[in-house]
Amino acid sequence: MTTTISSIVIDCADPVALAGFYAKATGWQVADADPDYASVTGGPVQLSFQRIEGYQGPGWPDGGTKHLHLDLTVPDVEEARKALVALGATVPDPQPGGDEWTVVLDPEGHPFCVMAAG
Repeated sequence: MTTTISSIVIDCADPVALAGFYAKATGWQVADADPDYASVTGGPVQLSFQRIEGYQGPGWPDGGTKHLHLDLTVPDVEEARKALVALGATVPDPQPGGDEWTVVLDPEGHPFCVMAAG
């Protein structure tokens, strides 16, 4: 059997706002958006966001509810970190990646890593 991953779906409280954040962070486009579901396209896989009533972010680092995270590669990690913070992300402590990657939290608290392309 051969399959293709068509979308990564992320639970959240506000799909439209989170899709807007990731569209700006990746340079992709919001393809669909309503109060319950939004998606971002333009890369190798679609990112989708679905509203979950009462959703609370996974917490970092000890939330215990994180199931996955995204890794984003960028030409300049420090420049990307500053741009992501300007979009509403936060950079938490601790930072386990040393010089290899930076953990960033999106506006709803989902962790993702930013690392140098190469």
